[in-house]
Amino acid sequence: MNFTNKVVLVTGASRGIGRAIAQQFAETGARVALHYHRNRAAAEEALAALPGGRHHLFQADQASPEETQRLVEAVVAEMGRIDVLVNNAGIYEEHPPAGVSYGAWQAAWQQTLATNLVGPANLCYCVAQQMIAQSGGRIVNISSRGAFRGEPDAPAYGASKAGLNAMSQSLAKALAPHGIFVCVVAPGWVETDMAAETLAGPAGAEIRAQSPLNRVARPDEVARAVLFLASEGTDFLTGCIVDVNGASYLRT
Repeated sequence: MNFTNKVVLVTGASRGIGRAIAQQFAETGARVALHYHRNRAAAEEALAALPGGRHHLFQADQASPEETQRLVEAVVAEMGRIDVLVNNAGIYEEHPPAGVSYGAWQAAWQQTLATNLVGPANLCYCVAQQMIAQSGGRIVNISSRGAFRGEPDAPAYGASKAGLNAMSQSLAKALAPHGIFVCVVAPGWVETDMAAETLAGPAGAEIRAQSPLNRVARPDEVARAVLFLASEGTDFLTGCIVDVNGASYLRT
């Protein structure tokens, strides 16, 4: 997996899975465009840790169509092209139907879908225009085990990730004639800052026991799957959804 001089845009790259993805791409020679939304301090820390010194930070709210378009334009203006897009950024907000008001329910759905589904769709569109002009590219979208098993306390999250899967497969068919290949990685629980409190609490043991490995994934394990799908020689995997959940949820 050699990405020397490839330009890779990773959304939500300031921490967790996104940071691990950016790190591994940089270690294999890529020039990384690290996107962040609010946490500039964490983004700068992630940038400073990357080897190679030819990487850049870009800020945008991907729930905004205008900011999404400007993000892609800024990356191309600064770095010349985009060879790989990794749609990693997303939000998770609990809104159990029996426990929230109608207003809170609507707000959770609107924000979650705007960030987790419409935002990545807009990024795919804008980046695809660039990739079509340069005769190829690769897109890897980060989904979730929740797209298949359901998210009773966060149904908008599960729906957004299921929609992301379907959108990715549609784009795989639409963009293949242009040499653009689209794949999905669907993790289960991952050791990230966002998951740390839950994993350290009373539910942690039960979550780990969902996998026969009796643990959750590490960010670098998810990142490794992303790099594989973005690498040369995986063209015929376009449209695939790769589970990275330690056999905690199996589907056929």
